[in-house]
Amino acid sequence: MKYIKTTLWVLLICLSFQNCDKKTESKKEETATAETAARQIWTKQQAKDWYAKQGWLVGADFLPSTAINQLEMFQEASFDTATINRELGWAAGIGMNTMRVYLHDLLYQQDSVGFFKRLDVFLDISAKHKIKPIFVLFDSCWDPFPKLGKQRAPKPGVHNSGWVQSPGFEALKDSTQYPRLENYVKGTVAHFANDERVLAWDIWNEPDNTNESSYGKIELPKKVDYVLPLMKNAFGWARSVNPVQPLTAGIWAGDWTSHETLKPIEKASVDESDVISFHNYNDATDFEKRVKQLQQYDRPLICTEYMSRGNGSFFEGSLPIAKKYNLGAINWGLVNGKSQTIYPWDSWRKTYTKEPELWFHDIFQKDGKPYRQAEVDLIKKLTASK
Repeated sequence: MKYIKTTLWVLLICLSFQNCDKKTESKKEETATAETAARQIWTKQQAKDWYAKQGWLVGADFLPSTAINQLEMFQEASFDTATINRELGWAAGIGMNTMRVYLHDLLYQQDSVGFFKRLDVFLDISAKHKIKPIFVLFDSCWDPFPKLGKQRAPKPGVHNSGWVQSPGFEALKDSTQYPRLENYVKGTVAHFANDERVLAWDIWNEPDNTNESSYGKIELPKKVDYVLPLMKNAFGWARSVNPVQPLTAGIWAGDWTSHETLKPIEKASVDESDVISFHNYNDATDFEKRVKQLQQYDRPLICTEYMSRGNGSFFEGSLPIAKKYNLGAINWGLVNGKSQTIYPWDSWRKTYTKEPELWFHDIFQKDGKPYRQAEVDLIKKLTASK
């Protein structure tokens, strides 16, 4: 009897170990599957196939008129769904079908669950208006010292006087914060990785912008040396959660004649992107020249910033060219508001005591009246025939 009991115990122990081994192997397989699920940069054909399904993409870089920056747009206390709904309705009314919208790493750090809920609400509002946004994860422009909480009031007459960088100076220089930034990228992209309401992910806006005309004196020294490797990592983090949407990071300055003439950060932006995006705030001739230069990469093109009237960039010049070459066109600014981008870039050095006669950016007044009816008519005409 003792022998039988002992034998049974031995058998049970062996079976237990076998079961544990199976569970361990199962976990290993799950881990391996998760690791192999990380997708590669799309092939040119994959990018073209995706783009062919989108229709002609036309939209604006969007910030509701009641927000001064990304933080005020999405923090719980200032999340203004009524204004967002109203202003996206105006955009849809002239034929726009996309918006470029900036997020921020501090929003995720503050309350990732609440942040995702608000993004979900924003996406529902956008979808109601048949608008699919591009979400921007990081941004090197303007104030390098972002802070959560109530945002400061606009400085009268100054272009983007309250916009903030993500990550800020402190996080960018401190590699111990990079795991937090990795969690933000992976967590945010993963949450919406299969969400058809999201058009694309813009990894880093103007990554090598050092803001010389505004915050240059207080910028992180050798900032680009920090940004370049972090941007490459961010592309990898985003791809690791296998999003169905394309990834991109726009180039915005420099010599684009060939891949060899690009700066290292521009090469990284182009090489890591599924679709190529760029900015152009110059006249129509330069806009078309830049488009032709970027065609060498044989991928879909989206201009994610253009239209600065005071700099010679107008809807009348650039938008017909975008349609001609079937490239997405996203202008800076929808509604004149707290960002004050109707004032030109030189408002950081020059004092403006009244609204400029020639608006620099933006399409609508706060009451929905177009700044220039002819521009709105042109956008409606071109989008109606897409």
